[in-house]
Amino acid sequence: MGKDTENSSDDYKGLSEDSVRELVIPNEQGGQRLDQALSALLPEFSRNRIQNWIRARKIEVDDAFPSTKMKVFGGESVRVEIESDPNATPDAPEAIPLDIIHQDPMLLVVNKPVGLVVHPGSGNRNGTLLNALLHWVPQVAELPRAGIVHRLDKDTSGLLVVAKTLPAHTDLVRQLQARTVKREYLALVYGEVDHDGTVDEPLARDPHNRTKRCVHSMGKQAITHYEVVERFPSNVTLLRCKLETGRTHQIRVHMQHIGHPLIGDDVYSASRRSHFKIPFPRQALHAERLGLIHPLFKDLVQWECSLPPDFESLLAALREDVPWAG
Repeated sequence: MGKDTENSSDDYKGLSEDSVRELVIPNEQGGQRLDQALSALLPEFSRNRIQNWIRARKIEVDDAFPSTKMKVFGGESVRVEIESDPNATPDAPEAIPLDIIHQDPMLLVVNKPVGLVVHPGSGNRNGTLLNALLHWVPQVAELPRAGIVHRLDKDTSGLLVVAKTLPAHTDLVRQLQARTVKREYLALVYGEVDHDGTVDEPLARDPHNRTKRCVHSMGKQAITHYEVVERFPSNVTLLRCKLETGRTHQIRVHMQHIGHPLIGDDVYSASRRSHFKIPFPRQALHAERLGLIHPLFKDLVQWECSLPPDFESLLAALREDVPWAG
């Protein structure tokens, strides 16, 4: 399984029986509709499913049954009776090799390789990280998303944390919401970035392409801090990007927005006008560092993993100022 050293539907299988969640609406979600607020607090379930639970009186707010149009103020106590989806087909365990950087009774940290999809979706029902986890860590079948609390794109490599128990899952989800999980990425971008900076621009689905994201005034807050690590003669810069929020495609969209799209990212740099284009077959993005408060010991723990060989090879070619040969 590896060494021990460190949106189709949003409904994820893995709840083997019905359960109850008790939540408190955060003050910062005041003014939102109840279903919207609960979608953020219970990201493993779709808003449509949450709305159905409201209609079926499976959700109580301050000991009363709400309507689907109810707005929250913040501070409300919510009881959610979670029902297993009768139409769900269990995901299959698969013996896919995993590089386990760290494992203990509460969590594990995986170094995800390029090309591995994190969870099943349309066109990817098998061969995912979730399928692998169900094989190597069978107990995660009892958890939402099989313990997966955040994701990486298929062609992004690097560190992911996975919960092994329900208390750990709840703790990690809350840490992500509180922004105490520290994630740092190495990103190789076009252009000479002359100084460190921050991109604070909201992100939403692209209205012209549902699979993409874009900067949009009506989107969710997204903040990326970046630092220059190395500049290359070919007008390319290696950045370290630190996420304050974790939106889908956040680094890729933010870097495009400031005029420095990622090398190899055909989705967000296909229209780039340049006298050259490096033929790297994927976005040059690697989740290098991960830090969080351990759910059991309550101390800060951190992990780091090396760049994959293709990324290292590209950097070596750039340093020598020679064409990348793959």
